[in-house]
Amino acid sequence: MAMKPGIIIRKQAAEAAAIHEEWGSLQWTATAELTATPGLTLGRVVLKPGASNPRHSHPNCDEVLYVLKGRLQHETGGEITILEAGDTLAIPAGVPHQAVNIGTEDADTMVVYSSGQREFKLEPLLKRENA
Repeated sequence: MAMKPGIIIRKQAAEAAAIHEEWGSLQWTATAELTATPGLTLGRVVLKPGASNPRHSHPNCDEVLYVLKGRLQHETGGEITILEAGDTLAIPAGVPHQAVNIGTEDADTMVVYSSGQREFKLEPLLKRENA
């Protein structure tokens, strides 16, 4: 039985398809659609200094975030933690979360999801005491 060759997504193609937001960018490099990987999604997320992504969850999959560069304050299910280059955060399916870049440079991260078709659900912001 002949094996199919791997699917390559070149850097230039991934960069050309990047999604640019006010807070930073998303660049998907492996998904069920792009690479025929139904069991995972791989991407790169960059947050600008002082910016945050919207609070959200992924109802159908776990997420693992690895910090390549920068410093993040990450709220996960109501708990706050600081992440720096080399840190990894595992987030179970359905848990609301949000990252804030608290550094002076772009925060560069890799994200992996346990589904090739990750779901994205906006979540309400946390109510802060004394706010």
